[in-house]
Amino acid sequence: MKSLVNGRLILPDGKICAGCLNFDKKIISIGKAQDNTEIIDAENNFVSAGFINIHIHGAAGVDTMDDDINALKKFAEFLPSTGVTSFLPTTMTMPLEKIYRALERIRVGKNFSQGAKILGAHMEGGFISKKFKGAQAEENIIPADFELIKNFSDVIKIITVAPEEINFDFIDRCREKNIIVSIGHSAAAYEIAMAAIARGANHITHLFNAQTGLHHRKPGVVGAALDSNAIVEVIADNVHVHPAAQRIVAKVKPRSEIILITDSIRACGLGDGLSELGGQKVFVKGNLATLEDGTLAGSVAKMNEVLKNFCANTSTDIAAGVELVTKNPAVKLGIFDKTGSLEVGKAADITVFDDEFNIKKTFIDGQLNYSA
Repeated sequence: MKSLVNGRLILPDGKICAGCLNFDKKIISIGKAQDNTEIIDAENNFVSAGFINIHIHGAAGVDTMDDDINALKKFAEFLPSTGVTSFLPTTMTMPLEKIYRALERIRVGKNFSQGAKILGAHMEGGFISKKFKGAQAEENIIPADFELIKNFSDVIKIITVAPEEINFDFIDRCREKNIIVSIGHSAAAYEIAMAAIARGANHITHLFNAQTGLHHRKPGVVGAALDSNAIVEVIADNVHVHPAAQRIVAKVKPRSEIILITDSIRACGLGDGLSELGGQKVFVKGNLATLEDGTLAGSVAKMNEVLKNFCANTSTDIAAGVELVTKNPAVKLGIFDKTGSLEVGKAADITVFDDEFNIKKTFIDGQLNYSA
């Protein structure tokens, strides 16, 4: 057993308290260090549940779509350095056979013994709008058909669709298999988006990006997202979503309806230069990653960075902000009974970070996976 001492523990009630976390594979107790344990000094840093990233394409030079299981392993092994202990590798709009191979690798990857846990897949494309394809390849956009994905209903946890392009029976079929249907890359009018949300597509892929924006006579997907109880993903890298827009979301949406994501690509963690996304050239400079025509091509942000930005931009306190990358995604995925908060009996998925959100240590199932 291990005892993490001298930490500022971020507890489920929103309180931050000094204390000791005792754990093995699971959290055993919170309070005083127990006898005969391995003592680990948190050095007065914050201690939270491990971060969960439900929308991330790649990092460290690899991508979910790379036709190599070792790329997925490298992906998983990099993420603890960003505080992430579990994630959904996210696919792109590519030929179906390539998507199938990615889903097969993700199925295998759920059993990896090293790195961040793979919880399943976020399938982004190709059931989307050509008008709002973003950095997705138009030639691979196809009509939605549940029969095309039914063999992967055990792997796909979230699927992004354009509701104006689908028969709403598709939503029903997905929900029957506990697949979260998310509205994204969509040209939908407000009325169609609201109807889809009411039908069960109550999740919004990277709010504001690749969807109809808010206009006072045409509220669009953004208006529907803000005017409903849909859960919204926010890329708080200060590139995809302006700090003012982040503040608006924080004021309009209850905290429980916001999930921070990175939407990062293989260039994350590599610095400036030429990269790639779905066979397309990507140019990275600072926090900006674009295609040759200037289209935003995902982010290069890390999860600890988007958390820092959102807290700073919206004056959200750290304990509340942490919920957007721990509790909220865990609740959405239906795994909050197992992870997503520091509570006795839950998995010892733990992130230790300082006042500047730099990751100091990351534990997964009680094992140290990263130490700065």
